[in-house]
Amino acid sequence: MEISTPHEDVIGVKLYNYKGIQPKTPDFELVTRAITPDIEETAEVYRYSSGDLTVEITKGESLTSTFYYKGKRIVSSDPRAKAYVTDPSKGAHISDQLSIGVGEKIYGLGERFTNFVKNGQTIDIWNADGGTGTEQAYKNIPFYVSNNGYGVFVNSPDKVSFEVGSEKVSKVQFSVPGESLEYFVIAGDTLETVLNNYTDLTGKPTLPPAWSFGLWLSTSFLTDYDEKTVNSFVDGMIERDIPLEVFHFDCLWMREYEWCNFTWDERTFPEPVKMLRRLKEKGLKICVWINPYIGQKSPLFDEGMENNYFLKRQNGDVWQWDKWQAGMAIVDFTNPEAVAWYTGKLKALLDMGVDCFKTDFGERIPTDAVYYNGADPEKMHNFYALLYNQVVFDLLEEEKGVGEAVLFARSASVGSQKYPVHWGGDSTSDYPSMAESLRAGLSFGLGGFGYWSHDISGFEAGADPDLYKRWTQFGLLSSHSRYHGSWQYKVPWLYGEEAVDVSRSFTKLKLSLMPYLQAESVRSTKYGSPMMRPMVLDFVEDRTTHDLDQQYMLGRSLLVAPIFNKEGRTDFYVPKTSSYWTDFLTGKSYEGGKWYSETYDYFHLPLLVKPNSIVVVGMEPTQAEYDYRKKVAVHLFNIEAGAKVAQKVYDTHGNEVAEIIASRSEGKIQVKATGFENATVYLHSDGNETQTQTLLAEMTLSI
Repeated sequence: MEISTPHEDVIGVKLYNYKGIQPKTPDFELVTRAITPDIEETAEVYRYSSGDLTVEITKGESLTSTFYYKGKRIVSSDPRAKAYVTDPSKGAHISDQLSIGVGEKIYGLGERFTNFVKNGQTIDIWNADGGTGTEQAYKNIPFYVSNNGYGVFVNSPDKVSFEVGSEKVSKVQFSVPGESLEYFVIAGDTLETVLNNYTDLTGKPTLPPAWSFGLWLSTSFLTDYDEKTVNSFVDGMIERDIPLEVFHFDCLWMREYEWCNFTWDERTFPEPVKMLRRLKEKGLKICVWINPYIGQKSPLFDEGMENNYFLKRQNGDVWQWDKWQAGMAIVDFTNPEAVAWYTGKLKALLDMGVDCFKTDFGERIPTDAVYYNGADPEKMHNFYALLYNQVVFDLLEEEKGVGEAVLFARSASVGSQKYPVHWGGDSTSDYPSMAESLRAGLSFGLGGFGYWSHDISGFEAGADPDLYKRWTQFGLLSSHSRYHGSWQYKVPWLYGEEAVDVSRSFTKLKLSLMPYLQAESVRSTKYGSPMMRPMVLDFVEDRTTHDLDQQYMLGRSLLVAPIFNKEGRTDFYVPKTSSYWTDFLTGKSYEGGKWYSETYDYFHLPLLVKPNSIVVVGMEPTQAEYDYRKKVAVHLFNIEAGAKVAQKVYDTHGNEVAEIIASRSEGKIQVKATGFENATVYLHSDGNETQTQTLLAEMTLSI
């Protein structure tokens, strides 16, 4: 056993059987620092410390390892917890077990559609195309966090098997194939600090462009459409005053069964450059669907085969199969020439006017393929998703500029948080799937991913007007928002005039929140925390929050509780605080530490503001990008005596441009503002709203 520390408050454990075995690539790219640990030896133990995290290892054969953070025991590997197992059919595996304490709950392990609390589950870290209703997951991350204030990252892109209190209820067991196992115990004062330390090691989320937070509209997957259809969608949104930011062309922008040929189907889009120019003149960004596969019918297949751009079989044949489309090959992104070839096709699309890509698929990667660089195909199964999305994201940064790159990606692995955004895959059009999607997104966010989306109203089958309107509320109070389906168009007017009004209302609400959302987005890139935050992340001291997966915090100040039934009824919990929460839409006050059961129409849902919050809101914006310090309303919610609250404002590139600080003493609130132009302050206290004077660029006022 070897002990290491790549960062303060992070301790690595590496177990070996045969140390002389040649390592197999790929490995996750970790960011390490030169940390000098404190090492102490006594008659009974070795004591190894990094920052405030210490591990004590008993001498002798038991190899008990106990981890302490600031003197508090957080987790341990007890006697006989470590194992090396061989099986004639499965080969060698090495494992360890870490304790689960009384009342301790485990979260994370990727975008999982099963129960939010992972205790009792057996989970394989193995990317699969399984929809949103099974134990399979598109985005598997071998990292979990505990409500006891720590996280564990198993450093392997291979299939990591977790038994979370399932084989033994008081243990998390994890195992990997081969002769060695490395994991890191990561501690911090809060769960957000744990995520910060984890993403210091594996990479921070990259700031997506501000425009990407606006509404996306898709052609849908297998619907019939041409330029006339597209124009009717776009013009219909404009005519109905529903601000639209991005238009997405799904797979049938190319000829059927030639995916991918990266060429517009001339039968339906005879003049793509002119069409894209006309759409962009309406203020739209353009997204197109791609994947890493080349069907045998594609004109690019022969080119890729002749130049060895595809994965191979052991005998040198191109690796092909018929799932998804006939004779499909897979691009080998370990081959630099294949990368240049693939990105060259994408660059031609960017030159036409495309702004971003939906990077679909990347999960069904074979384990018997041969890679250009000799990579282990078992480890590449999960790692391929990272490589695929990195290649496309890097091209976008190169061509569009840093800060302008964004994907709509389905598959992911460790490190994929650097290449946002990800969406939740193929949900069905019903309330259970809507709820599955939310808990998967919350689970995913606890893996260091800042941004997440889902198909508003569901992907498979058809949505009815009720579901469409309820999912619209949820979708437009998510970090990223897209209408998309399979066989069904998702433009609002197909679901009734009220659906149009709901879509307009919540789209404009989200655009107005952009000063707040951009500030929270910047925070996500600094701390590795999600914009859609599980309640336990911010309120771990309130034990009621530990199981909540039907509500979340959108940023640190806004509580959102989507509605999952046609009756409009919802039960939601307001965490314990010393002052009242305020409904952002109605002004109603809610006492913390209580459950509420209420019924809502389609224009309302629980959207509560935490006390001691400052929320900066744009005044009737028409798009996601605008000057977030001009013509804004600054809302102060229940600033308590003795409190001092600060809120920064950032521009669309993530630069700080303004700040407001509010403090309360002797019954008065003092507000200090810098950088604002034409901003008005509103004070909210116990359900009452008071308007004050307009803020100047720099001023101090008392209320």
